Amino acid sequence: MKKINFIFKALLLSGTIFLASCSDDNDPVLPKGDYENGILISGEGSSAGSGSISYISDDYSTSESKIFNKVNSTELGTFLQSVSFSGDNAYIVVDNQNSVTVVNRYTFQKTGQITDQLSTPRYIAVVGNRGYVTNWGSTSDETDDFIAVIDMTTSSLVEKISVGNGPERIKEKDGKLYVTHKGAFTNNNIVSVIDISTKNVATVTVKDRPDEMYFTSNNELVVLSEGRTLYDSSFNVIGHTKAAIAKINTSTNSVTSEIEFADEVHPGLMVVNNGKLYYTIGSDVFSMDVTASALPSTKLLTAVDGFLYGFEVRDGKLYALDASFSDVSKLNIFDLSTTDKTKTMDAPLGASKIYFN
Repeated sequence: MKKINFIFKALLLSGTIFLASCSDDNDPVLPKGDYENGILISGEGSSAGSGSISYISDDYSTSESKIFNKVNSTELGTFLQSVSFSGDNAYIVVDNQNSVTVVNRYTFQKTGQITDQLSTPRYIAVVGNRGYVTNWGSTSDETDDFIAVIDMTTSSLVEKISVGNGPERIKEKDGKLYVTHKGAFTNNNIVSVIDISTKNVATVTVKDRPDEMYFTSNNELVVLSEGRTLYDSSFNVIGHTKAAIAKINTSTNSVTSEIEFADEVHPGLMVVNNGKLYYTIGSDVFSMDVTASALPSTKLLTAVDGFLYGFEVRDGKLYALDASFSDVSKLNIFDLSTTDKTKTMDAPLGASKIYFN
């Protein structure tokens, strides 16, 4: 891959770019790093290989796999669960390694690592000089789950906030942390609301297995709950619980509306973009207005290729990951105006999440 930092250094030395003592609107904007202005795809990894991150340029002309490994000459390990961003930093959470690796999001040079008392970490939210990491703890113990509060200047644990079983995604809004509890390897049906200043924890009950959540422009919290399949002691299916899209009033911590799915229907993924909510059922994608009070009657995309394990929407395009845990995965790109697939590119082993950098 062409290294743009090297090129600009060469231009500076040759006098091609002149620097003045004061800046004006015509001064060149120097790139921040080789992985700026592009798509980052994280792969969980598997027994076949380490978790990793790939880069694809915005115009799709350039792609590079295993960028962390290439920059730092080391592997991240399995399973790479999530990546979060704050300023120029990216925070890579690898749950089996009990680690959060800190890199510059544009160069991917490692700048630090957080390991202090983490126990099966899942997601991180960074607020000021504090990081808040959701932890499952021991997956055989449903009572030891917590939020690790990290001093980001020293990468050390400040305290633990005890929460319900299976804390998953975490977002900050107006001095509060919102945490969905999917339930780890069991089940749960709550959203925790944590006051950052007091560490007080309140809970909001939703349908079973809440996961993805987004804030609307009027500060409502939209939560997708997958519902669950019920089994007997011989693992025969004996029933299902309802899935739903809930809206939570963040001033009162109460569910203001809830759109239920049909019996035995379990949505898997959800994203919100430009006033539209997109969700998946199996390999099908549906779309609706965020303000809608009923589910759509038709599909947006039918049978998206392969094992649909992650997706995002931006600028009229839908990016869908066809995950493989034994070989390279695929990124399929669709034009939402026509629903045609316009591009397929390689993605990491166990590809699960897409980020725009």
